[in-house]
Amino acid sequence: MESQPADPHSNEEQRDARHHLVQHHEVVIVGAGFAGLTAAQRLGRAGVDVVLIDQNPYHQFQPLLYQVATSQIAVSTVARPLRAIFRKLRGHVTVRTAKISTIDAPNRTVMTTDGLAYSGQILVIAAGAEPSFFDTPGAKEHAFPLYSVDDATALSSAMLGALDRAATTRDATPSDTAPSETAFSVAVVGGGPNGVETAGAIAENINYVVAKYYSPQFAVTACQVHLVDMLDTVLSPFTDKSQHYAADRLRAMGVRLRLGTAVTSVDSHGITLADDSTISANVVIWVAGLQANSLLDTSGLSTGRGGRIDVESDLSVAEAPGVYVLGDAANIVDAKGRHLPQLAAVAQQSGKWAAANIEADLQGQPRRAFEYLDKGVLAMVGRGQAVAELGTHRRRVLGPLAFVAWLVVHVGLLSGVAQRLSAVVSWCRDYFTHSRPQVVVHQPGAYARARSGSPTTTEPD
Repeated sequence: MESQPADPHSNEEQRDARHHLVQHHEVVIVGAGFAGLTAAQRLGRAGVDVVLIDQNPYHQFQPLLYQVATSQIAVSTVARPLRAIFRKLRGHVTVRTAKISTIDAPNRTVMTTDGLAYSGQILVIAAGAEPSFFDTPGAKEHAFPLYSVDDATALSSAMLGALDRAATTRDATPSDTAPSETAFSVAVVGGGPNGVETAGAIAENINYVVAKYYSPQFAVTACQVHLVDMLDTVLSPFTDKSQHYAADRLRAMGVRLRLGTAVTSVDSHGITLADDSTISANVVIWVAGLQANSLLDTSGLSTGRGGRIDVESDLSVAEAPGVYVLGDAANIVDAKGRHLPQLAAVAQQSGKWAAANIEADLQGQPRRAFEYLDKGVLAMVGRGQAVAELGTHRRRVLGPLAFVAWLVVHVGLLSGVAQRLSAVVSWCRDYFTHSRPQVVVHQPGAYARARSGSPTTTEPD
């Protein structure tokens, strides 16, 4: 039998052919978070040819995702289309929505899952981070992370489902039924700013919104929120006085604190702690930590603390000329040798600074070492209450004045006038009316699983 010629249209040959389609640009930027977005904006205004690649067609404002999850603001407030952002710069900045499969840092090239490659004179890796479950059994399967718009909408839908289940079954069950079987209970794992803000927002929902939309008795007797952390304090980056203030405010709102005990496992019924005690929870929220994006493992670069890439003082990578790493993907050290935290302000400033150094590279000029302007740290801890430690010297402000500072900073960080106006309107309406007009089931699957009593984060087999 004669051999048949190879099909020139086979999937494998098509895929191989497409991998030869390499698009060349002056600068390739991976990730449209704060760092990548800021770098692309500055370079585009300078007339540099940039391609910005992200798996989502929008920029997401991560510090307010917990407010999307608790229905305080709309998704459109935190997610702004990238092509809208770069509409006036589209002659210089090309936006590509694609999932990256590998990063070839030494050759300043990235490959996407649709078979295309992008190569540049300069490569900027701003791929962000992803949740770290610390190998805790059951955490990935049963706990909801809160690091993306999808995470926030899944969590919002699951909490609505669990709440509706509790409200529907509470009065229809026998009087001898265990309270935990009919209650709405949420466990937040992680006592950092994200965990404190999330637990506080859920407690406020219980106290004001659930009491208003369901009944005050249901809110008081059937709804609980727990905050758990292996450390013996909340807000560990803050000073002792701020930590005590935040803990006291959370307790006053009804949050049950379990500090100084690690979570050893998570299942569909709640969490187990290191002291073998358990907390029953319909929904478990995991905000206990982040790790570097797994894409960095494909980059050919050495990783350091937290799986991130160690960068030079000018944000470049010593082992790969022409490569910059920014934001949550980088280990950035300030002039005093201190590792800078994974904050929006650090990412935004590093993006702006790296863009200036890239302009210098393209013009044959010297780079400048990154100088971070420390504006401090803030955390919302309840209705009209916050903690703020401002500036390099950490000037402490507590209460309503810190709340105002929190509002000003977050409005300033939001991308777009429409997003800022939307946030302000939502906050004012919420403060004065306790209304939640943006209560929407974004992910019916997550709602249905929680409504049936199985609030897992993945589809059942």
